Amino acid sequence: MNIINKLLVVVAMLLPLFTPALAQNNGVWSKEKAIEWGKNNPWYCGVNYIPSNAINYTAMWDKTSFSPDVIEREMQLMQELGMNCARVVLQYAVYEEDPEYFINTLDKFLSICDRHGVKVMPCFFDDCAFGVNTDPKTGVQPEPLEGWYAWAWSPSPGYTMVVDERTHGKLEKYVTDVMTHFKNDDRIFVWDLYNEPTNTTMPERSWPLLKKVFSWARKVNPSQPITTGMWNGNKELNDFLAANSDIITFHCYASKEETEKVMKQHLTHGRPVICTEWMNRVAKSYILDILPMFKEANVGCELWGLVNGKTQTHLCWGHRPENLPYTGEWQHDIFRNDLTPYDQEEIDLIKSLTKK
Repeated sequence: MNIINKLLVVVAMLLPLFTPALAQNNGVWSKEKAIEWGKNNPWYCGVNYIPSNAINYTAMWDKTSFSPDVIEREMQLMQELGMNCARVVLQYAVYEEDPEYFINTLDKFLSICDRHGVKVMPCFFDDCAFGVNTDPKTGVQPEPLEGWYAWAWSPSPGYTMVVDERTHGKLEKYVTDVMTHFKNDDRIFVWDLYNEPTNTTMPERSWPLLKKVFSWARKVNPSQPITTGMWNGNKELNDFLAANSDIITFHCYASKEETEKVMKQHLTHGRPVICTEWMNRVAKSYILDILPMFKEANVGCELWGLVNGKTQTHLCWGHRPENLPYTGEWQHDIFRNDLTPYDQEEIDLIKSLTKK
């Protein structure tokens, strides 16, 4: 046997010893690693954030409307509340138009949040749409249609690209570029890969992109955990997300009793848990009831949302102009547009729990 053949035999014998370590390094975190992350991080309590002057996430990031002064002012509110995290949806269309601009703008946003003690959970994709627009366009966005909840909301990357797998190479570049740039940035505490996948008229068409984005993220192998939130009762979807997420995240816009039931189900996975969307007064998802429960269980939480503005998310889902005037309690948001509290008792409770 010559020297080359001997080396090949040795490599073949040693490869199985190293393969599990490599797989672990680029795969889903072990429970032990996830638990250690949880021990080294605080109780996360924050909001799903969109600036009050942005009608959608395209407007938040676009060259024509990115507003660091508004973000600075609203992050100051977060600091005063003692809240320490914000979840934001990114917009592929803005990245596609100018990748360098987008990364620089995300960096500016992270810096503003960091000045106020707020960590960020960026989310790459979003299937939600509440109006007629299912494909985002950059540039100046529409003005609000009074009485229509989130009427100009813009998904990312938009339904056409989700369905057309020929475009997914572009989306891979986007995810890889952004995540690689910030993969060791401690201003980001979690990567949320996809908001409410399958929440469309063709749910099955989201699956290819959902599976791919997890694969792309694992190749980058960021220092921060990756996740996608469970948001409905679809067992196939929830099993996939639980098996592929480093930490468990979920959405629940329901009463205290139902939220507690769902929360306890997710705690059985034995990993840190964060409720990345909650607080819907109309559905009896109340801050006064539920926030103390999250605190006691050490389950992180990000309510929707901060300052009421162009998205009109004080209205209930499905609200239309013909139903004005709206006289019900606010569905979302904790501050009015003039930065005064919607309910001072809520604000006082948040402060009391975050500052302990």
